[in-house]
Amino acid sequence: MTTALADEFESHRPRLFGLAYRLLGSADEAEDAVQDAFLRFSGADRTAIEYPAAWLAKVVTNLCLNRLTSARARREQYVGDWLPEPVVTSDGALGPLESAEQRDAVSMAMLVLLERLTPTERAVYVLREAFGYGHREIAEALELGEANCRQLYRRAVARVGEPESRFEPAPERWQELVTSFLTAARDGDLARLERHLAADVVWWSDGGGKVTAALRPILGRAKVARFLAGGGPRFTGGLRFTTAEVNGGTAMVAWSEGTVVGVIVFELGDGLITQVRAVVNPEKLEYVNRQFGRV
Repeated sequence: MTTALADEFESHRPRLFGLAYRLLGSADEAEDAVQDAFLRFSGADRTAIEYPAAWLAKVVTNLCLNRLTSARARREQYVGDWLPEPVVTSDGALGPLESAEQRDAVSMAMLVLLERLTPTERAVYVLREAFGYGHREIAEALELGEANCRQLYRRAVARVGEPESRFEPAPERWQELVTSFLTAARDGDLARLERHLAADVVWWSDGGGKVTAALRPILGRAKVARFLAGGGPRFTGGLRFTTAEVNGGTAMVAWSEGTVVGVIVFELGDGLITQVRAVVNPEKLEYVNRQFGRV
């Protein structure tokens, strides 16, 4: 491949990665899919590629469809809750996130909802919602009938539903609330923990069987508080916490000896924590560590 063609591909790489990540929920697998697309682009007959952006999007989408089929089987055997791999988005890794809708589209909550869809439904939904493709363009990319794509899209919308928009308080208020919450967890202060939690709070942990984590969602203020009060001092002791924009929202990053060992995404409502998703599986933190230059 010539330098010019390589440069042309690199100009498309961020968009392709954003597409692959939304389809797969895995940054590492998204990178692999984009690299496979690069190899196909380098060996393709350039005279047959009239619109490189569309050609590459089609290739990446179909590569991801193949991966999703095997990923579904792996996730059925996954140890504990499955959560997407976190991605730091302040550097534009997943494309522009200038509106609440764009941020919600890459949130962990939305990526978990997309797991309800079949691979083809997910491809149709992502191409339509996140990238603004028309049904005719989607049909061409997936080699399906346009009417079929419309039906798949309607079915996907019905199955995903309308996710609640995340409420992001002022940064200083977010920092104050989350820091106080983590301090209470570190101290094992049950009463203080409960003051920060909504009555119907849900806690998800993804350790993947690699590290200690709750294997099922923990529901309700009392149960979440007891879980953290009992294990918080052991799990948070010796860790350093910083904030970062992850999947379009503010998250807490846990560090140990210069390595990210956890990413915790909070959802807030009425001044209380309503949902928490904690990714502590070290395999799912490899991409974030690379983003921070730690690997």
